[in-house]
Amino acid sequence: MMFSVTMLTPVPVALLSHEPVHRFVDAFAVTIITGLLIWLPVRRQRADLRLRDGFLIVCSFWVVLGMFGCVPFLVGDSFGLSWTDAVFESMSGLTTTGSTVLSGLDAMPRGLLYYRQQLQWLGGMGIVVLAVAILPMLGVGGMQLYRAEMPGPVKDNKLTPRITETAKALWFIYLGLTLLCGLAYWLAGMSVFDAIGHAFSTVAIGGFSTHDASIAWFNNPLIEALAVAFMVLSACNFALHFAAWRSTSLMVYLRDPEAVGMVLILALVSVIAIVTLWLAGTYASFDTTVLKAVFQVVSTGTTTGFSSAPFSLWPSFLPVLLIFISFIGGCAASTAGGMKVIRVLLLVKQGQREVARLIHPAAEYPVKLGHRAVSGHVVEAVWGFFSIYVALFAMMLLLLMAFGLDQVTAFSAVAACLNNLGPGLGEVAENFASVPDPAKWVLVFAMLLGRLEIFTLLVLFTPAFWRR
Repeated sequence: MMFSVTMLTPVPVALLSHEPVHRFVDAFAVTIITGLLIWLPVRRQRADLRLRDGFLIVCSFWVVLGMFGCVPFLVGDSFGLSWTDAVFESMSGLTTTGSTVLSGLDAMPRGLLYYRQQLQWLGGMGIVVLAVAILPMLGVGGMQLYRAEMPGPVKDNKLTPRITETAKALWFIYLGLTLLCGLAYWLAGMSVFDAIGHAFSTVAIGGFSTHDASIAWFNNPLIEALAVAFMVLSACNFALHFAAWRSTSLMVYLRDPEAVGMVLILALVSVIAIVTLWLAGTYASFDTTVLKAVFQVVSTGTTTGFSSAPFSLWPSFLPVLLIFISFIGGCAASTAGGMKVIRVLLLVKQGQREVARLIHPAAEYPVKLGHRAVSGHVVEAVWGFFSIYVALFAMMLLLLMAFGLDQVTAFSAVAACLNNLGPGLGEVAENFASVPDPAKWVLVFAMLLGRLEIFTLLVLFTPAFWRR
């Protein structure tokens, strides 16, 4: 019922643009009536939530709202969207994946364009609260790795003593970043409508745009530079933003190995991209080469999915390299997708320890992040996550190939959805409209897996979960 109210916010945008508003009013009515029918019979029931209820509620948040979120795409002039396409678009927005089946965005009604951008922003807020306040209590998620392992403000389950206060603090940080981003875009030359829409998708690390050409439509180096800055900020752990705001010090970021690791990875890949593009003569000037390379590396590395250049057409190994860095993604408890930098750091350090053990079998080598040792069960959890990630990726890749997609398209499509990246290579470089319907449902499942840190969703498929 609360979600239904958000379907009315595009109404003023549609009215100002002299567009019909019935698609949003109808979607609001369908959603709130369904919610009332479910809520009214049990409105007086009071019971404490169990652990399994937590998993169910978290998964339902994206599955159920994603299903109802597709209604505005189906009502009225639906642009020929099937129910599968509408669910794909809605789920892509709410999970901040950014993959789309739509084209011709520049001619699309502004109310619907605003609704797409808003979906991502609402999903991003849900992700941050989920990652910092909810998942640690369930014992899963990237923030769980920080518990009792890391110094400073993120070592505990919650940033503040009460979960409601935690959610409120995160809401203000998220809203503040969005307002700053929107203001910066507007001052850099975007219209108010575009500035709001792109601020929504930048801070949510979503990647939806109000134009088919994405950020490239503006042809503005300042806008691209601002987008890079806000994409990096949004891909940082939101608990760090909270700590930096509380302590009024930027040293919080410099002391965090995950944030430093993310920036170093993006910087290294940016240098590789700049050198490759310059040697290939892709762009006429060195300044343009640097800007395009850094923007696209940050966009894919943080799993935002904005485009300032057709990177799928870049020379040599660069397109595949960019898809690969999306597997790393951003920091835990951010709106970014991927496996998260902290897991990749722990995998690398565990690999280094195994090599050292070959040389000195009797020696004890603790896995450290920063100056603190990480316990064995955390390392085991990371390896478990990685193995499931790879296995599921392989299964979905084979399924997509069975549905008729070529190897490059299938690989990049699964990577784009499982890592919540958005654009891919091959047939899905521009959009996913040509993908067969059964393959789209596989990709919707991939979006949910990536967004819910895999185990949160997979636990629902185990018989033990449903036993009394």
